Amino acid sequence: MDFKLPELGEGVYEAEVVRWVVQAGAAVKSGQTLLEVLTDKATMEVPAPFAGVIEKLLVEPGQKVSIGDTILQYQDKQGATATKEAPALAKVEIKTKTPANVPVRNNGAAFKAAPSVRQMARKLGIDLARIRGSGPAGRILIDDLVPLVSQAAKVPKVSTASLSADGKRIPFTGLRRKIAEHMVASKQTIPHYSHIDECDVTELVKLREANKESFAKEGTKLTYLAFFVKAAVAALKEVPLVNASLDADKSEMVLYDHYHIGIAVATPGGLIVPVIHDADKKSLLELAREIERLSNDARQGKQRLEDLRGGTFTVTSIGNIGGLLSTPIILPPQLGIVGVGKIVKRPVFDEHGQIKAADMVYLSFSFDHRVLDGAVGAAFGNAMIKCLQNPAAMVDV
Repeated sequence: MDFKLPELGEGVYEAEVVRWVVQAGAAVKSGQTLLEVLTDKATMEVPAPFAGVIEKLLVEPGQKVSIGDTILQYQDKQGATATKEAPALAKVEIKTKTPANVPVRNNGAAFKAAPSVRQMARKLGIDLARIRGSGPAGRILIDDLVPLVSQAAKVPKVSTASLSADGKRIPFTGLRRKIAEHMVASKQTIPHYSHIDECDVTELVKLREANKESFAKEGTKLTYLAFFVKAAVAALKEVPLVNASLDADKSEMVLYDHYHIGIAVATPGGLIVPVIHDADKKSLLELAREIERLSNDARQGKQRLEDLRGGTFTVTSIGNIGGLLSTPIILPPQLGIVGVGKIVKRPVFDEHGQIKAADMVYLSFSFDHRVLDGAVGAAFGNAMIKCLQNPAAMVDV
């Protein structure tokens, strides 16, 4: 039988083969994983629809295939090898996901787009017929172009003749390639500006130390990240323009009344940004539990699709690795991100001009300059610092 790549979810039209779990000649059971594929929504396991024998694998790891393409030839348990199709699968298991939204093909249908969108598409060399718009009635928005920017950008390629033949070559595929595409798209679409400030977190360090044991008794590790998420939410409430997105197609800002905070998690396959939904409604203990759950799921490849959607602002921490400063890249359609450095004890002057030892941390903000000017970024940073320097209020809230 011809086994075709099944439906992988709404809006998914193609996938990249990550790896084959089976080989030609292998006997498989119904529901056994055949291969893993990567879409712009998730890494998915594709299971066998019934017991049988794999006759031939028709695609290679790293190859992109469309939904409905034949990917292997299959012999069922009764020995049928005709070229009829294997029955469609009802479900695939989602393991993890890359942190971005991606447009899908329009299959040549008529499309709607404002003149500003058409102008940008022409400038970037993007064919609008390839995109299904996310706006009303399928209207193509500016944000729908973002994932294609990296494909359309006219960036000179390095001549392979200049590359050393002595180096080890590793396939640039899977999650790593998806991350590269989305980061390039973000930098080429969003005019980033950086705002860096430092914060005295001496009281926060003391507070965490005093509460670590009680949190441990609840089965949760109290990390600094929970405090920084709390502070980010407080700053978003004080400077609501940051908790927003830009709908360039309609020349409108979309201001959110919910606070969904993304947290960057390093995994063996690359960076994943799960989202703490309604972070403003969670206590410090609940935030710590959610951070622990999301981080563990991401590292184990068990991320749920709903945990990767809807972020309005992102916090990324490099402090546990050892960096002081960073220039983090914004995740569209968000307008900002903060990078938290490591906490270092340094000599500083107090309000009386006396030198004292203090626990200091750098906060590195990146903002979308199309929407947020320097004064707004500074106000947001000040609001976050104010919260971090008065941490007692965060414990019971």
